Amino acid sequence: MNGPKRPPHPKDVEFIGAIANPGQPLPADLPQVAIAGKSNVGKSTLINRVTNRKKLARVSKRPGKTQEINFYRVDNRFLLSDLPGYGFAKAPPDVRQRWGPLVESYLGSSQGLLGIVLLIDARHGPTPDDWQMIEYLERLGLPTLFVLTKTDKLTKSKRKKQLDKVQEKLGASDEQVLATSALSGEGVRDLWWSILELVESAA
Repeated sequence: MNGPKRPPHPKDVEFIGAIANPGQPLPADLPQVAIAGKSNVGKSTLINRVTNRKKLARVSKRPGKTQEINFYRVDNRFLLSDLPGYGFAKAPPDVRQRWGPLVESYLGSSQGLLGIVLLIDARHGPTPDDWQMIEYLERLGLPTLFVLTKTDKLTKSKRKKQLDKVQEKLGASDEQVLATSALSGEGVRDLWWSILELVESAA
């Protein structure tokens, strides 16, 4: 994962478009790695940190800011797709009703989707909404990396015990779980390299 030839972050990243309706064509014909997670889990902040861009993804204190699937072209090699947050998003009911069909259509039919980075709040572990997404991804057979966010909010005395507890609940191996903090930078480089490995393995 930490090979010397891999850069610490992408060189060129740009937002190239979004889709808001099931079946809408993607903005570019490139392989994709999707970023998913519950509303307010820190998706936008982590995307900005991984790509080394301060304002690439819109960050909001109001859950549910992302209401479409946003696509970012990375080094002209692949797309990062930022899925709408699920759970308690404070969005209009008609918008929330569109999210399920939109996300299911994309995850279930995109031929170029390589895998999912599923963000879970390290402090709380998987919620019922997270389990619903996990079970759906298992049915689809999509490779999934569990990324535990906001580890900086865990005290040193509770950190290892809590992270081990979450990993045990997920039933995942060490290679499938990554602890991160967009604030401190913990795990950010490893996340980027994990994404690169997935892209390179599919090339």
